[in-house]
Order: sequence, then structure tokens, then C-alpha cells
Amino acid sequence: MADTYIELRRRNSFGDIINLYFQFLKSQFKTFVNLYLKYNAISMVITLIAAYLLVTGFMGMASRDFRFGMGGPINNEVYLYSGAAILILVIMVTYFLNFSFASSYLVTYVENNGEVNGPKVWEKIKANFLSLITFILLGFLMYVGFLIASVIVSLIPFIGIFLQYGLSFTLSAFFGLSFISIFIGNKAVSDAFSEGWNFTFENFWKVVLFGLIIGILNLMIVTLILSVPGFIISIYIYFSIDSNVEILTSVFANVLFTLGFAIFILAFIFSQALSQIAYGILYYNLFEEKYNSFLREQIEKIGAH
Repeated sequence: MADTYIELRRRNSFGDIINLYFQFLKSQFKTFVNLYLKYNAISMVITLIAAYLLVTGFMGMASRDFRFGMGGPINNEVYLYSGAAILILVIMVTYFLNFSFASSYLVTYVENNGEVNGPKVWEKIKANFLSLITFILLGFLMYVGFLIASVIVSLIPFIGIFLQYGLSFTLSAFFGLSFISIFIGNKAVSDAFSEGWNFTFENFWKVVLFGLIIGILNLMIVTLILSVPGFIISIYIYFSIDSNVEILTSVFANVLFTLGFAIFILAFIFSQALSQIAYGILYYNLFEEKYNSFLREQIEKIGAH
């Protein structure tokens, strides 16, 4: 058993669940990030390429407009639209991989008493691959329904925005709890959805409030990550304007904005992986509250001795 193992299968108060999440991150952050970077290396490179195409296309179009149509021969719109298409595709694929990775990592951690390695994490993903694909396809249809419902409730004066946030947190919790349920016991998609639905609505206010707090805390983490490139870009823009540098045609500005935009996208995607870790920890707590399986297991062990 790992010396830093943190037992997640215990009944905890709401505050203790939040604290457990940060204890887990503190204990596993280095291992988690190392594996995360390993499995996201290709998508990070493609994201950088897509960001370059988007920034180059946007700056090229803006420069052309400011020069009253006197742009160069390069079709900047091709850069812009191809970059946007690649980025959307990469984000969708990366979301799927990172939700799978975070869920598999957490379940592997619990099943092996804190011992986690890449092959074990990847093995769980491969074992549930078809179920995960089915989940994503059905989840996409549900998300379309959510967008339609959001548009409808947004028409309600004043309370519409609160209903939108409520729907968003509810859907996020339902997806998060259902997704990790697939990895625990290799459940079928229908069973995972059913369990996620029950946990979400049997503990509705707890789940929604948990999603709100974790969302705020993860936003703070992302803001911290973005503070350094944001500061550098702000300083560059300030001195460029002060020195009358043509930002839109500057190669250095293109590179700097590309890196800044790519870091923003990657930080946002990383925050979603952290959110899935949080919902996984919540899942174990809700499961134990309902079934007391780990407690009974420990009592039986004591009785056997």
C-alpha cells in the first residue's frame, strides 16, 4: 500500500469531501500530471498548431481590414476556419480522452490502494472503450437537449439565468457521476446512466452545490495557470502600443498570442479533468452513504480476525 494513500470510500460530510479532493490533488498531483502530459502530448501539439492557424488567420484578416483590403496573397480565412475546425475536433477528442483518463486514474488508485501506473490506467480505458463511445454519443444528444432547454429558460425574466446555471451544474454532475460509474464494475451504459441519475437527484442540492464550489475552485486554479502568460502578453501589448509597434504584422506577437491562446485552451481542458476527479470522489462518497459496502467490508475483516 502506498504511504500517501487516501481512502476515498468513506462517508464524509460535505466540507470533508471538498477537503478530500484537495488532499488527493496534493498527494497525487505529480503522478497525475506526468501521466496526463504523456497521454495528451499529441493533442497538445495539434492544439498548438490549431491555435497558430487561428491567431494567424485572425491577425491577417484584421491587418487586411485595417489596411483597407491591401492584404498579402495568403488567404487568411483558410487559416482561420481550418484552425477553428481542427481546434473543435481536438477539444472534443481530448475531452473524451481526459474524462476517461481521470476516471480510470481514480478507480485504479482506489482498487490498487494508491499504486497507479500508466498501463493499468490505459487498460481500464481499453476495456470500457465501446461503452465510453456509446456514452459520448448519447451524451452529445443530451447536451443538444440541454442547449435547447437553456435557450427556452433564458427567455424567463430574472430567474432564467439561475435556471440555466442549475441545469448546467445538474447535467455536469449527472455526466460526471455516470461516466465514472462505467469504470467501477465495468457497468453497461444504461446501468451507469441509471446510477448517475439516482445519485444526482437523490442528493440534488448537495450535488449542485458541490459542482458550483468545485467549478469556482478549478476556475481559480486555471486563473493561476493563466496569470503568467496573461501578464507577459499584457506587458508586451502595453510597450508595443507605447512604442508604436505594428502588433498585427509582428511575427513575435503572432508567436506570443499563439502560445497564450494554446495555454488558455489547454488549461481549460485540464480543469475538466480535475472536475472529473472531483465527481469521482463525490461518487465514492455517495455510494458509501447509500450502500455502506466499504464499512461492512472493514467490519467483516475485523470479525475474521
